[in-house]
Amino acid sequence: MECRINEVLVRFVEHGEGVPLVALHGAGVDHREIEAAVEAVFPGPRYRRIYPDLPGMGHSTAGGLTCNDDVVALLGDFIDHLDAGPVMLLGHSYGAYLARGVAARRPETVLGLALLCPVAERARSVPDHTVVRQEADAYDELDPALRAGFEDYFVPGMALVDEAALGLIFAGWTVDVGSATFAVPTLVVAGRRDSVAGYADAAGLLEHYPRATLAVIEDAGHALMHERPELLAALLGDWLDRARPEG
Repeated sequence: MECRINEVLVRFVEHGEGVPLVALHGAGVDHREIEAAVEAVFPGPRYRRIYPDLPGMGHSTAGGLTCNDDVVALLGDFIDHLDAGPVMLLGHSYGAYLARGVAARRPETVLGLALLCPVAERARSVPDHTVVRQEADAYDELDPALRAGFEDYFVPGMALVDEAALGLIFAGWTVDVGSATFAVPTLVVAGRRDSVAGYADAAGLLEHYPRATLAVIEDAGHALMHERPELLAALLGDWLDRARPEG
């Protein structure tokens, strides 16, 4: 599916019916990464799961966007386009940073907020990169040209990136996440071994989100969604129970 918002063509896929959930992937990939991770653990069929390609990634364009706050505004308009009322909003990594911006700018559109391995304006403290666990057959079906990227992070959509567009957007990196507290059911999950975002900044988000559950997962890094799916399933189930509207 696709829609046009101003100069930007947004491509997205969706599954199911019910309460809308919009899931935002990280930087340098496309919707397929978060779609695969969330669909594998999603607890129950009562949700309309929507996975957009973020601007400049996958098959979404980025015309007219010059900073991350422009992307946040676009995502608010995309949620309006869905015409489904307020949504559950989930983001991983860069997608979590954008989700925080959407919640600050358009609080009336967000029923609940889930932030997985969230990055921020800058990371204060991150652990060294180490291999926590490795599958013996991990490379069996992987193109040799992709192995270096795989060793840093799982990146199934890495080829579909407009580097020039992302360079322009990321030059205006800072997202306005607001200064007020945001009191909707929130989930914050960080990997204890995350060498990209760390976990200290994630713990600091409790001040901003007074209805947040915080989980810091040992033996997990920035690819926590893939590394510890059984724990993620339980945490998502609890978050959905807390945030799902009655009726």
